Amino acid sequence: MAAPHDDMFSFCVDPGKVASNVEVKFIDNIKGKGLFAKRSIKKGDSIFIERPLVSAQFLWNALYKYKACEYCLRALETAEENARRLSGIPALSLPHAELCRVRPELHQACPHCQVMYCSSECRQAAADQYHRILCLGPSQEDPDHPINKLKDAWRSMHYPPETSSIMLMARMVAVVKQAKDKACWQKLFSQLCSRTANEEEEIAHKLLGEKFRGQLALLHSLFTTALYDDHLSRWFTAEGFRSLFALVGTNGQGIGTSSLSHWVHACDALELPSQQREQLDSFIDQLYKDIEKETGDFLNCEGSGLYLLQSSCNHSCIPNAEASFPDSNFLLHLSALSDINPGEEICISYLDCCQRGRSRHSRHKILRENYLFVCSCPKCVSQMDDLDVTSEEEEEEEGEAEGETEGDEMEDEMTDV
Repeated sequence: MAAPHDDMFSFCVDPGKVASNVEVKFIDNIKGKGLFAKRSIKKGDSIFIERPLVSAQFLWNALYKYKACEYCLRALETAEENARRLSGIPALSLPHAELCRVRPELHQACPHCQVMYCSSECRQAAADQYHRILCLGPSQEDPDHPINKLKDAWRSMHYPPETSSIMLMARMVAVVKQAKDKACWQKLFSQLCSRTANEEEEIAHKLLGEKFRGQLALLHSLFTTALYDDHLSRWFTAEGFRSLFALVGTNGQGIGTSSLSHWVHACDALELPSQQREQLDSFIDQLYKDIEKETGDFLNCEGSGLYLLQSSCNHSCIPNAEASFPDSNFLLHLSALSDINPGEEICISYLDCCQRGRSRHSRHKILRENYLFVCSCPKCVSQMDDLDVTSEEEEEEEGEAEGETEGDEMEDEMTDV
């Protein structure tokens, strides 16, 4: 069932206004709860802005020196520093560097472990919420510290592109351990989607691969050694840990922040004479080519977070809302992609743009493996009579058909490549 309003909206900016515009309602035992409009919402309107219960940078991103605020995930590198590192060109100079919003003079480190924050406010917020438990002090770089052992084990099991992080679970524990009202936080976390034992095993299997049983047992052991607390003893049982793992796996929302991306967007908004515009666009195009050659797709200080109200949004392959992070930190903005009528369900897509363009069978395969449901949105219903083949199979069939008609010409092209 849906949580009380004061819980579900409590992490939103201006929760009273949000509660007057949308509501969380129980739908049925299959879909669970959903988010519905209480008034007309126009395309482009902001539906709500929400901060996460907890968030964490992906561990591989941190290992690759993606510098982000330990609390809000805001990029700590300037756009120019980011571009230099990603392109491998140390002397690179960005035009219009003043458009970068990163302010190094405001950055602060934890005085004990030296992890970095974008501001004194973020450093204090982390200390107040969870960091006193997770601060490693002088053991920050000690590979034998239990928390570092847990991080290393996760990295050895879950390779990029990352979709979740064991540190979300660690922060859940730390938040409750530090909280004066432990029951309140446990209640908040309990509002997130729960799963049956079989479903939890499937989620663990997806995140950790074929040998997930042994891997999950190792993570459980390391997690318990590093963080055990009597108040949360049920989270540290084998079943409780699996449930926690599944909760993070299905509710974690990806967060992308990049000082370089925001600099590019700011450049796009500049009003320039045509020749200067062409020169700037050409510079940016070449920069992305250099980055692709040197680094690949690691462009953002990506992490994930658990969002209370956003977690009530169900999926549609033709969503009427989308989440974004325009502030370059963990604040999630949910905006309308189309006009939404009062009483209409507000749906996001759990698939990216490319995945949404694939066949119904391919979309269902991704959703079933990652979120354990069969989509019945209008698009999927309209395609019920389509062949049950994946997009890859369709491409293979198209390739075979082209091969039969093009013959030696195709073979020549492959040889040239």
